[in-house]
Amino acid sequence: MSLLSGVVVPLVTPMSAPGVPSAEAAENLLAAMAAVGVRRLMLLGSNGEGPLIPAELSGEFAAGVVKRWQELVTDGTVLVNVTAPGTAEAERRADDAAAAGADGIVSSPPTFFKHRPDEVVAHFEALSRHGLPVVAYNSPRSTLFTQESAAASKPYLVGVKDSSGDTEMLHYLMSLGLEVSQGDEHGLADAIRAGVPGITPGIANLAPGLALQLVAPGAELDRLQKLATALTKIHTVRPGVPTVKALLNARGLCPAHCAPPLAPVTPDELERLTELVEPLEEHLIPRSA
Repeated sequence: MSLLSGVVVPLVTPMSAPGVPSAEAAENLLAAMAAVGVRRLMLLGSNGEGPLIPAELSGEFAAGVVKRWQELVTDGTVLVNVTAPGTAEAERRADDAAAAGADGIVSSPPTFFKHRPDEVVAHFEALSRHGLPVVAYNSPRSTLFTQESAAASKPYLVGVKDSSGDTEMLHYLMSLGLEVSQGDEHGLADAIRAGVPGITPGIANLAPGLALQLVAPGAELDRLQKLATALTKIHTVRPGVPTVKALLNARGLCPAHCAPPLAPVTPDELERLTELVEPLEEHLIPRSA
């Protein structure tokens, strides 16, 4: 089964209070995603504030979202990111993801330290023993996943979400025969031309229809890439997840709460964000009724 083809939305994590993930609070957002045509979600990644959410809370959230997504989308897929500072915690999160009914797990190499290739391989080998397909997450801002690591880890992986923005690395991963999903929002069109089967852009939280158009046969890739790039300018006002959540909250789809130490956007920032996305309104996720 393909886990990374088409669009995988790296979903933000709706919260009932700061730092408290809530599947119930995700209801409007999940319904809107399903209505647009989204079939695949990734929970608790960088857009999902996963590393900031304690393991004892993330498993229950994942279980609630998986259950609701299965009700909304009969052929839906849910991946759960289990990235953690060490392999032991990642394994605990992997067990929780399996218990939640996830279709697969996603993990970067352990964070904070720069690990040797053999240590990265050992990490993915350990995760592969937890009963779910494993997708590697290449995010060089926080972890080190080299070509050597990728090649040696291949027996334990089904694919890679590559957010490196490194074209050489993208092509190398594809040459290994791994299923690759492009996470770099500025390189979506080029990756699709290169033959990647899917994309995992953070902007899909705000514009899932635009993301789906990008992977459609005969897509006007240059035009759609310009629109995607224009939407990423929200991060010039305030980088990161609080910006996306503020805009989703304004559309009635997600509370603005974030996991500490992330703080909500200010009223001034929200005003600037609203003005910035106004020309893109037709491409944004529909507002809650």
